[in-house]
Amino acid sequence: MLFRALILTLALLWLPSPAFADKDAERARAALQAGQILPLGRILEAVQRDFNGEVIEVELDRERGNWVYEIKLLAPHGAVLKLDYDAASATLLRSRGHDADAARRRR
Repeated sequence: MLFRALILTLALLWLPSPAFADKDAERARAALQAGQILPLGRILEAVQRDFNGEVIEVELDRERGNWVYEIKLLAPHGAVLKLDYDAASATLLRSRGHDADAARRRR
């Protein structure tokens, strides 16, 4: 029982606090209002333009001073792809995952 309580306590310490999540949302909102990033809808349009599949997760992070949308996409062939888009221009920066080219839309 003590072991289970210890595991639960450690798991709860790893979860982000609501205050931390609120701070992230405030930073994202400020970046959007300042014109530093595009709205998420524009990024999702770019993902749909570039890839076949279903978006299952989105994160917005700062990498080397630039805002980057990190997208996880469930490809039709079952692989989970990780896609990085420049948050200011909706340009694909990186695609990673098993056979990512198979999920790319042909233009």
